[in-house]
Amino acid sequence: QVQVLESGGGLVQAGGSLRLSCTYSGRTDSNYVVGWFRQAPGQRREFVATINWSTLGSYYIPSVEGRFAISRENENTNTAYLQMNNLKLEDTAVYYCAVRIGYDRGSVYIFDWQYPYWGQGTQITVSS
Repeated sequence: QVQVLESGGGLVQAGGSLRLSCTYSGRTDSNYVVGWFRQAPGQRREFVATINWSTLGSYYIPSVEGRFAISRENENTNTAYLQMNNLKLEDTAVYYCAVRIGYDRGSVYIFDWQYPYWGQGTQITVSS
């Protein structure tokens, strides 16, 4: 069974930066995809960014592109990051890391139902 754990949330002023970490355990292969989602109060959960562990291909929603960067450590550590810069008030949300095992060449996974394994979430609050 895959377990996912996020860390790195907190309170930050607008314009500041935070880095979230996502560590998964339970599998040892590298054929997986990591996605970050977020859910603001009263809003539906939305996709933020994704990275393919093998190809390092990534994709972002337009509102965070250029401000957020998704990355991973080497293949042996099972840790991904979401570097968030120039944070805005509208970035306030609970951020979730999600993992799926396996991918189709050329596919981008942006829907929550495509990820079977989820962390508990970490709160990001951006203040003015």
